[in-house]
Amino acid sequence: MNAPAGDVVTKSLETIGYAGLVAGIKEIGELFVLSQIDQTRRSRLISLLCGAALAMSAGAAVAQVNSGVPNSLGNDGFAPAAELPSGQLQFVDGTEWQDSFDRGSGKLAKLDFQKPSITLETADYLRGAIYKYQQIVVNGGWPQVPGGTKAMRMGMRHDNVIALRQRLMVSGDLAQSAGLSNTFDSYVDSAVRAFQLRHGLTPDGVVGQDTLDALNVSADARLRQLQTNLERVEELAPKLKDRYVMVNIPGASIEAVDHGQVRSRHTAVVGKIDRQTPIVNSAIHELNFNPYWTVPVSIIRKDLIPRMQENPNYLAENRIRIFDWHGNELQWQDIDWGTDEATQYRFTQEPGDGNSMGTMRINFHNTHQVYLHDTPEQSLFGSGYRFHSSGCVRVQNVRELATWLLSSTTPEWDRSRVDDAIRSGERLDVRMKSKIPLHMAYITAWAQADGVVHFRGDIYNRDGIGTGGTDTAAINVN
Repeated sequence: MNAPAGDVVTKSLETIGYAGLVAGIKEIGELFVLSQIDQTRRSRLISLLCGAALAMSAGAAVAQVNSGVPNSLGNDGFAPAAELPSGQLQFVDGTEWQDSFDRGSGKLAKLDFQKPSITLETADYLRGAIYKYQQIVVNGGWPQVPGGTKAMRMGMRHDNVIALRQRLMVSGDLAQSAGLSNTFDSYVDSAVRAFQLRHGLTPDGVVGQDTLDALNVSADARLRQLQTNLERVEELAPKLKDRYVMVNIPGASIEAVDHGQVRSRHTAVVGKIDRQTPIVNSAIHELNFNPYWTVPVSIIRKDLIPRMQENPNYLAENRIRIFDWHGNELQWQDIDWGTDEATQYRFTQEPGDGNSMGTMRINFHNTHQVYLHDTPEQSLFGSGYRFHSSGCVRVQNVRELATWLLSSTTPEWDRSRVDDAIRSGERLDVRMKSKIPLHMAYITAWAQADGVVHFRGDIYNRDGIGTGGTDTAAINVN
């Protein structure tokens, strides 16, 4: 075979029929076998082919939904599997889930939870997703799903389910062969759960208000969101080394990554809209067990003074002591709580139960006075809305993250030693023998190798397209 790799891509993109696309993919496979292109070019070629495949499938889905007439394509928007060469790679559309009534939500298992959200290849996957969404927009986008007095769920019969089916078909979450009935059946339930997972929502299969809001973000807005995040990913990805911790602020999530595999994922609680978690690129260098908490000036002003005005016993109840900057301890009666005088002093909370840092604080150099830490308010991790902090990042299952950080950098540290350090209740500062990079990023859209496209709410209104799910339009974010 003498065809250059570039010709293969050109031929695949210009071929209109699905058979031609399959042939192009087959030829790429032969190039792989012959090792005639390096890994980076392979990724780009596959990305281009995936984009073409997804866009062609999206166009077919929109055309069918708009016409209401079934087409001759299979469940995934391509020609029936029988037409594909035996043993060759089969690309399915957007979410890459084959629908089956018997398998139900089993298709959700195809989400790859071992791979990091962002890699060097993510920009290419995003370009493929952008190409697909451009075709969806050109073909009229997707319909709005009407709300009702009751949330749609399994077993319901309602005309709104028809619009829901149409919407899920266009984005690739529901197979076209599922039809346009008014019944919320297991096909729709599985598709809704897939949609919810892709959008960071609780995958309960119920179309509540949060899910309805995400469904009704327009295809054009999603396209612009993808384009905005392509620039962010292109800036972030080259900074990611073999080992790192990434906090995705809009997703309120954390990944600990080791040589291309996610070692642990953690739910996070991040900054409120008016106390935003900053974008930071730094390195974790120290862990504090059973730490003191020194109250930041911003929290003294916004929280502590108002609470003391309401309840003068607040400091005693929370074991918070007051010091001047020479180390002299003061009593609460020494301060005029009707003014900002309290901001001139240092407020320190003792270690132990109720400490705002919980059992651990994870330090990295930054100019914002933020850090990762445990929390006594564990119930917040179970909420779908996790934007409650004053800028720091609270970490669910912080012991698991601490174990990985220490065991991979500092000899003689393992989970049992981490547990023992916490159980002792004693203050202990552990400086890591080597630092691990930390990236606190703002990523609201990304795509993965399997074709799945993920979105998160633009909670700080930095995309400028109104996908936050909360009233952030009036917030001026610099």
